[in-house]
Parts: sequence; C-alpha cells; structure tokens
Amino acid sequence: MPYIGIRGVEHYYEWVRTPTELQAKPVMVFIHGWAGSARYWQSVAYALADSFDCLLYDLRGFGRSLGKSPLTSTSMTVADSESQEKSAAVKELTYELEEYAEDLAVLLDCLQIQQVYLNAHSMGASIATLFLNRYPQRVNRAILTCSGIFEYDEKAFTAFHKFGGYVVKFRPKWLSQIPLVDRMFIARFLHRPIPAAERKAFLQDFLIADYQAALGTIFTSVSKQAAEMMPQEFAQIAVPTLLVAGEYDKIIPAEMGRQAAELNPLVQYVMIPKTAHFPMLEDAETYLQKVRTFLQIEQPIKIAG
Repeated sequence: MPYIGIRGVEHYYEWVRTPTELQAKPVMVFIHGWAGSARYWQSVAYALADSFDCLLYDLRGFGRSLGKSPLTSTSMTVADSESQEKSAAVKELTYELEEYAEDLAVLLDCLQIQQVYLNAHSMGASIATLFLNRYPQRVNRAILTCSGIFEYDEKAFTAFHKFGGYVVKFRPKWLSQIPLVDRMFIARFLHRPIPAAERKAFLQDFLIADYQAALGTIFTSVSKQAAEMMPQEFAQIAVPTLLVAGEYDKIIPAEMGRQAAELNPLVQYVMIPKTAHFPMLEDAETYLQKVRTFLQIEQPIKIAG
C-alpha cells in the first residue's frame, strides 16, 4: 500500500485512473468525513476515472493514516524543500480543520500537483472549503457533499461533545463481529440502504480511528469557532462550487446546505431526494449525473437491455 510522509505522519493514498493515449487528465482529490476513510469514495472515483485522475487519501488519524506516528524507513517520502520547512516548523500537530487543510497542501506539494478539482464530504467538505479559500489558485472547481452552516448552541454543543466522547471511548474491536451491528451503526446516516461491504468498511474505519484524532475533530468541527467561521468561509469561496445535500440528512440537514449556498453566487445548491448523509452511495446515478453536469463532462450513454 502506498504511503507518503506528510508533516511527520504517514498518510495512505491511492490513485484511481484509467490509461489514456490522449492528453493528461486533470486531478480530482477526494476527502472523506469524520471517522471514515477514502474507501467509501472508491465507487465514485471509478465512475469518474475516464475524465479524471482520482487521488484518494486518508486524513491524519483516520483509516490507514493513523495518529502522529513518526515515519518508518519503508515510507515513501517525496518532499521538496518547501514541504520540509513546513514539517520542521510544526512542532505539534493539532486537530483544527485548518491543519487538515494544510496537510492537503503539503500532500499536493509532495506529489508535485499544482491544480486540482476537489470532491469532499461532511467534515472533509469543511476542510476542502478552508483549503480552497487559502489556495484558490490551486482549485479549479469544488464539490462539497453534505456540508453547511449552523448556529452555535452552547447547551446542545456541550451535550454533543459529551456524547461524542463516550462514543469514541467505547469502541471495542469485537463490535464488528456482532451480526447486523454494521446495519444498526450506519442506520442514522442513511435513508436508502447501501451495500453490505460499504456498511462494514465504514464500521471498521470508525473502530480503528485514532482516539485523539476522532475526539479532537469532534471538538473542532462542531464548535463555536466553527459556527462563526464557516459562514465567512462559504461567503469567500472564489471558485465554482457545487454543494450537494441529502433530503433526509440528520447529520447535516439539507437546509444548512441551502443556507450556506445562499451566501455566495458561485455556490450552486442541489438536493438529492430520498437520500441522507451519503447521497453518493444511496443514489449513485443521480449523484453522478449532478456532478457530471456541474463539471460539464459528457454523461455516459445508457444501453437498453
């Protein structure tokens, strides 16, 4: 499995692309959400691989990019002098979303990628928003799935953080062995069923997520600072952006996405009916149709059977 050293931490990444004899394809970077990994983006990446070289990676502390562990001798490190200086300057990485946006900048520097399309989900969409506002020259277009703005509620946020702490702390590895637990675990995130393999992968990613990263990002992504910052970030977006919401999303309700899109004429809002927090998995056909239309790429031809 390919790993690369980003600011002193091993990051898992992979390419999904199809060979072509024509000109080089643009790069689309996929960013997953809280407690997930790049695995749930694979089906979308394969569907778009005819038009893009798709770069998937696991955020620091999640999936296969676990914790702040030092690099091993077998890690692949392709860092130029600029990224090395950045790594040396960071004495202690935090779990602020701005830090994750900087992780992405260093990843692109290491892979010598100048400009990308972004396709990000949930917490990853917040990271993508921060990135494209700090590096607008590096983003052609962005797709933000299940993202939005919210109002600060001290009582509700405190309760959420307390509950989240319990959830993160109680994650016995044997949980994945209980029949149907994957179905129960992900039920809150879905309106339509998704394949069993996707459910089990998401549960496994949740169980192996680094404790500090999982807990730290709960506090930074759902906070008074985030509630005050994100409306400003959405208003500042300077590249064409598609914001996709799921009609029945309980995690980030569609209305939050609509309100975010209204802050900026460059943000186009679409809501996919009868889906929740994973519209790209619950209704892949509609999701891909919306994405292809936004990206102005040709729709696949359906052959009647």
